[in-house]
Amino acid sequence: MVKKQYPVVPIEEALGTEIEDDVIEINRSATVVKGGRRFSFSALSVIGNRNGLVGIGYGKAKEVPSAVEKSVKDGRKRLMRVTRAGHTIPHSVEGVFCASRVRLIPAAPGTGVIAGKAVRKVVELAGITDILTKNYGSTNALNVVKATMDALSQLRDKEHVQKLRGVSVE
Repeated sequence: MVKKQYPVVPIEEALGTEIEDDVIEINRSATVVKGGRRFSFSALSVIGNRNGLVGIGYGKAKEVPSAVEKSVKDGRKRLMRVTRAGHTIPHSVEGVFCASRVRLIPAAPGTGVIAGKAVRKVVELAGITDILTKNYGSTNALNVVKATMDALSQLRDKEHVQKLRGVSVE
């Protein structure tokens, strides 16, 4: 399977802004050894500035704080710019990752964020305040977050589409 790459924001631009991070999920896994069980932890985090920059990170370690720290560091490397239309998104879009599908639908002002836990954290840190969402298929947090990022990476504004098509609407 080919690994999807999102349009990444240059590090210098990302460092100049106030970045927030939020942990979506912490998972504990165990390795059984002769002396008992040895635990390790993985953390999934979302990083954003609530103004169009958002990224996700995944980290693993023997202790929870180390895993969270690694996931935040990973997320800072993967920041991407999200196209917004004021308070919402410019058009409906659907993202897919593995067995998870996420549909994002623009909403009128005052609607708020109607979304599940994982999608809500991603769109809020991206700076979207009014949106409707629907998850289909697997609800695994990692897959849902990656499907959401896929959907956000497909967003285009009117000027970009006009440039691609070589026409102008006036």
